[in-house]
Amino acid sequence: MFKYFPTNYGWNLAVDLALEMGGRIGEIEVMCAPLIDASKQPDAAGTAAFRDAWSRMAEQLCALAADDEEQGCLISAGDKYNRAAIYLLTCERLQAHGAPGRVALYQRFLDIFARGIALTAENCERVTIKYGDTHLSALYVRAEGVEGPAPILVQVNGLDSTKELKYRVGLPRWLAQRGVASLIVDQPGSGEALRLQGLHARYDSEHWASRIVDWLERRGDVDAARIGLEGVSLGGYFCPRAVAFEPRFACGVVWGANHDWRDVQKRRLQREGNFPVPHYWEHVRWVWGAPDMDTFLTLAEQVHLDGVLDRIKVPFLVTHGERDSQIPLHWAQRTYEQLVNSPKRELKIFTEREGGVQHSSFDNSANAGAYIADWVANTLGGRTAIC
Repeated sequence: MFKYFPTNYGWNLAVDLALEMGGRIGEIEVMCAPLIDASKQPDAAGTAAFRDAWSRMAEQLCALAADDEEQGCLISAGDKYNRAAIYLLTCERLQAHGAPGRVALYQRFLDIFARGIALTAENCERVTIKYGDTHLSALYVRAEGVEGPAPILVQVNGLDSTKELKYRVGLPRWLAQRGVASLIVDQPGSGEALRLQGLHARYDSEHWASRIVDWLERRGDVDAARIGLEGVSLGGYFCPRAVAFEPRFACGVVWGANHDWRDVQKRRLQREGNFPVPHYWEHVRWVWGAPDMDTFLTLAEQVHLDGVLDRIKVPFLVTHGERDSQIPLHWAQRTYEQLVNSPKRELKIFTEREGGVQHSSFDNSANAGAYIADWVANTLGGRTAIC
């Protein structure tokens, strides 16, 4: 794990994720060098300083991109907008719920992300999925080299990630190369669903996952018999729960198991394990729509997989980092052990040999992500070689 801020796990996680998304080390050095003292300050003061530094670099890149556009160098402009979006996303993610200007910062990020995608003509389309009287927002990435309906892997967030973060880390691109499409969704409790629509997380993830399958079944470019589901971090709970209760999923994958999130919260109350974001307790109450800690802890009691996983009757891959300091390894082993009716269950522990040993492999996603992409391709009928 790259540790720019030796005493601040949450900030190090943010920097590592920015690097994994494609941030440039020289720009990250410029942003982080003045923040060492701020990284030791209380959350409110520290995250404000972090936002100032990272958003300043983002706006500098946007100004340079505008210069490129004036000269007709649109690919160069798009590359700069793409990095600017990474930095805006990174600093927005660390802010407290209700922090002044956070919503405007998030909207600015969305606008810049869309501008970069358009100018670089990336294989990425924003789509919306009907959900009750509103919608869920998602990114759709088409399979490459496939004629007719393609297999697809739906990908959902954890506690503090967004569809754009998951897209930039790279799994959708690796799957597209293997002939598998991707749908990366901001499910209730994350991304646009939480920030712009006030849709909170719910323990019965099949409620929203089934609506996603309904939407995919109506697409002519998707093979409805080959729809898989992947979840990262807290998605390591949402994904197995959804696959257990929605039989139309053809497989499941967790990138970082999360078998018993209620236990994780109890241990975090005792300061065991690392917090993924500053303002942690404010953040989880926001995600779950809990007005106070008692309500949140009552909700958290439902977030576990005991008594659920024997319903899964499709292939399932459980992955975990050997040195995950957020979620203990034994919860990955518990998930695997309870997949008793899966015809093809696998537990993959990422070790120092291949890298990706931290939580959901944020320290080094490339080899771990390739392993997941190969497993999905083999399971859903994609390819693992370019002939």
